Amino acid sequence: MNWDLVFTIANNYALLMWLILAFAPRRDMIMTVLFYGGIGLLACAYAVIIIPLMTGMIDGGGGVPDFTTLAGVQQLLGSPGGATVGWIHYLAFDLFVGLWVARNADKYGFARWLQIPILLFVLMLGPLGLVLYLLLRFTRHNKVADAVVPE
Repeated sequence: MNWDLVFTIANNYALLMWLILAFAPRRDMIMTVLFYGGIGLLACAYAVIIIPLMTGMIDGGGGVPDFTTLAGVQQLLGSPGGATVGWIHYLAFDLFVGLWVARNADKYGFARWLQIPILLFVLMLGPLGLVLYLLLRFTRHNKVADAVVPE
């Protein structure tokens, strides 16, 4: 399998989804496309790759993955297939968190100019971006229960 090509396609596709999330109007249709066409498609790509990779049906360059030891995970992530599938995993979950942040920030009336840097942190540093948003959100509404509902 051409892991460089898979990596490039997934990476560029995710970047396109992030640009749409950051700059496009947040209409229902756009948000649905981001959810299913962005996150859903990345998650499907991950599933299509990880299952045959784990069973040895395709060669990821690192042997059959062993998630039970640090050495096994290092071996997997040190291989072209493992690094690619790991990156797709990050892309899907970070986009999911970014979508939640954007919807929740809209709900609480945060301006787009304030959301964009936080979304950049979510894209680049995942959990740190989420923490920054939660701290910002706390300035407007400190009820934890409301944080789980992105409406």
